[in-house]
Amino acid sequence: MTTYKKIPTYILSGFLGSGKTTVLLKMLADFKARGLKPGIVLNELGQVNVEGHLFKGEKMLEMLDGCICCTIQDDLREELQFFLQDENGVDVLLIEGTGVANPKEILEALADPRLEDGFETQSVISLADASKFLDYRSIFSSSREIREMLNDQMSSATLILLNKMDLIQEKNKEKIYKKMRKLIKGDVEIMETVYGDVPLDELLKKRMSTVSVSLGKRETDDHHHHHQHPFKAVKLENIPAVERIRFEKWLKKLPESVLRAKGMMQLASPSGLYQFQFASKEVEMERMEDQECATCLILIGYNMPVDELRVSFQKEVLQIMHA
Repeated sequence: MTTYKKIPTYILSGFLGSGKTTVLLKMLADFKARGLKPGIVLNELGQVNVEGHLFKGEKMLEMLDGCICCTIQDDLREELQFFLQDENGVDVLLIEGTGVANPKEILEALADPRLEDGFETQSVISLADASKFLDYRSIFSSSREIREMLNDQMSSATLILLNKMDLIQEKNKEKIYKKMRKLIKGDVEIMETVYGDVPLDELLKKRMSTVSVSLGKRETDDHHHHHQHPFKAVKLENIPAVERIRFEKWLKKLPESVLRAKGMMQLASPSGLYQFQFASKEVEMERMEDQECATCLILIGYNMPVDELRVSFQKEVLQIMHA
């Protein structure tokens, strides 16, 4: 199997008009000034990207007529192969979802076992329009859909850019922070910005880590110092065949800190290799055509009790009582 150097990947999230494209353009300019070759994934709900002209000449993948986090998520997994198979390659990848995209779903796509050797998610950067944030969170001036969407975007972030700070009154600043802190998971930094002006080095900080955990060992610190990152993608490897009922029961008991789970599992009955997705306490399984893939379980979340999860998996799924 071909091995790739992992491409550091950044997800840009934020509601319509929050300033995502402005930040994206600044990042591109900074990358080029440093002699780096960026790649871009742009997603639009419509059939035409009206901002496409801003990125003329860039190594860009456009995903139109659907939201990257739901209707075309499978397409994203396939299309990302473009950056891995390109002979010239890219040094960094930026993914900008639509204004209504859920970053958790994009994280899930990037954590696909078929992509994890090619891409390494560094950070989920979510932008919020400070001048409209209080209105968007109010039950009197917004819809439930908007409030839930903002919750997804803020709670998935590893860095929040509170943009358009020049448009708010000082008396509202404390109210904004109070409401925002209720949405944030873990110790996530909030940076105040105007016109999305943030030093590139701050945006490029690695704020998410991937940890591989053997079923027979406790989690140990490595040279990535992953204990500093509240957000993790934890990968359990070398998993023997499992009973489907016990496995699904274990998934549904996962703590709230686990946002998503996915992977490839060998089932004892019905026997075979299955790909599974777990979100919102629902499990989906599909038998894989390729039965030769290695089994793995990937958990995505914040401040996850990794060792406790490993032990509970052994006891409740594998029924190993002395983990």
